[in-house]
Amino acid sequence: MQFFGGTEISPSLPAATASGNNGHMMYVFNRNGVCLLYREWNRPLHTLNAQQDHKLMFGLLFSLKSLTAKMDPTAVDKGNLGVPQLPGQGCSFHSFRTNTYKLSFMESPSGIKIILITHPRTGDLRESLKYIYNLYVEYVVKNPLYTPGTPIRCELFNTTLDQYVRSIS
Repeated sequence: MQFFGGTEISPSLPAATASGNNGHMMYVFNRNGVCLLYREWNRPLHTLNAQQDHKLMFGLLFSLKSLTAKMDPTAVDKGNLGVPQLPGQGCSFHSFRTNTYKLSFMESPSGIKIILITHPRTGDLRESLKYIYNLYVEYVVKNPLYTPGTPIRCELFNTTLDQYVRSIS
């Protein structure tokens, strides 16, 4: 079942343009900031422990979402900086790029946040993030053994995710 467009029963791959190992790491957070999944493919330097890393990443997302909403030139009511927004509410960002990486972000209507860190020359990943979310729904949410809000421990999801992220160009 596709939640972001399409009517297929199982997830279908977006068209690949080339192959390579551009994916560095990925985070999946729930609406409460709990890291449900962290995967690494190409991260040569580890500077923080996992818990600090997850808190830092979620804090970055929270701050960027607040900042983009506050700077939105089309919104009359700017609200208070730092006040949580509902998914899809106000202005949002999709990605940012530095000289060493690109961070791509998607938030689902249920509050699931998917963050993918890739090579800085990687193109637009919005369709790829939607595909990853559809994988999450198919292999995790629909799994009767999975308890919502707990870390994701589904080997089929991890294997399929690994194969897909390695194909992103």
